[in-house]
Amino acid sequence: MASSSRGQFTSRFGFIMAAAGSAVGLGNVWGFPTQAASNGGAVFLFVYLAMVFLLAFPMLVAELTIGRYGQSNPISSFKSVWPKGKAGAILLGVVGLIVVSLILAFYAIVAGWLIGSFFGSGLTLIGMDSASHWLTSFGTERNLVLMVSFMAITMYVVRSGVADGIEKWSTRLMPLLFVLFALLTVYIFTQEGSMEGLKMYLIPDFSHFTPSLIVGAMGQAFFSLSLGVCVMTTYGSYLKKDTNIPKTAAQVALIDTGVAFIAGLVILPAMFVAKNHGVEIFSESGELLNSDTLVFTVLPAMFDTMGSVGAIIGIVFFLLMIIAALTSSISMLEVPVSCATEELNQNRNTAVLWIGGLVTIASGVIVMNFSSLFVLVIQFTTVYSQPIIALLITLLAGWIWNRNQVLNELKEGYPEIESSWFWKIWPTYVRFVCPVLMLLVFFA
Repeated sequence: MASSSRGQFTSRFGFIMAAAGSAVGLGNVWGFPTQAASNGGAVFLFVYLAMVFLLAFPMLVAELTIGRYGQSNPISSFKSVWPKGKAGAILLGVVGLIVVSLILAFYAIVAGWLIGSFFGSGLTLIGMDSASHWLTSFGTERNLVLMVSFMAITMYVVRSGVADGIEKWSTRLMPLLFVLFALLTVYIFTQEGSMEGLKMYLIPDFSHFTPSLIVGAMGQAFFSLSLGVCVMTTYGSYLKKDTNIPKTAAQVALIDTGVAFIAGLVILPAMFVAKNHGVEIFSESGELLNSDTLVFTVLPAMFDTMGSVGAIIGIVFFLLMIIAALTSSISMLEVPVSCATEELNQNRNTAVLWIGGLVTIASGVIVMNFSSLFVLVIQFTTVYSQPIIALLITLLAGWIWNRNQVLNELKEGYPEIESSWFWKIWPTYVRFVCPVLMLLVFFA
């Protein structure tokens, strides 16, 4: 077990904001609305909500429980629940670290674009159009500068530790995120065309219901909750022993899903407001145009049609996006940093510098070879690696870890769990249902 000098979240609110911050990222604000818009709106929303509770929530409980039991970094935590021959646990931990670092490498590029759009909107407002144009138009130098800026901010927060860095910033940034979202939603609904988007988002058209939609929704639920990259195992290890894990996991899942839902409420109506202003959104065959860069093309085009009010709304929107990206990136960097400080006995500053430096270099390589590497890295990490690692962690919790130890660990924060419905269903569910659902996603 780890020493008592490890960082810990000082309050339950702090943990929930940090874990929700990790989960609430570009996946919710950029990925979810884009997927919903491409897959018929309401049908995708309903299937996604089902997947969060049928698949993501039980797996989130498994990851948090392993982390809290181990009270250490993912490698040590996996070793603590793996009875014989620890090579498998070490391998699982190391692969998780590599994948989360690669995700951070491409994430930092996208987050850099957000910084560019944020300052670009501000410079447009004060008439500095050429500087704004450089910040918002695609180019290798601009991508490098913005990516390095974002990595520097992420490293600054993680360097301060769990309570003074991650928890402090998450408890400030997440409530601000919710306030900005509420203001933006109210504003969008006062615009012409928004009701058409709202209809698409909330009234299901079952002709869009296909097996690939189910797979897409399952994948989205998954990435959205940071599952399968050891983030929740790491955050679980900073939880106090008296935390009720199933209840806390449910709260994190609810906040995460709520943010995705609200992002859809902002972005789908905003698309139709943009369409009302003459921005092309759908091709003649009804396919969504620019689905990958929806947030960077359709929304700025809409803001441009609103004059100076649009520039202010643009600043608020991109600030919101940067907050969502930052609360996720700090959780991703924390995973390898926690391993370096505990497995290699390094101090936090050193670990943040060299690991953050390596991720920045990897990110730079992707920027320099953007057309061949960017989509490849996203697919390798999020489409293939994440589901496999999450499946292995679930099998570890369901089959390898001694069931009485799992029960005793959950009892620490929920003494009457043995007689609850949760315990009657969850162990069997994690053993059989989650792996089968996961394999369906993977082979589809």
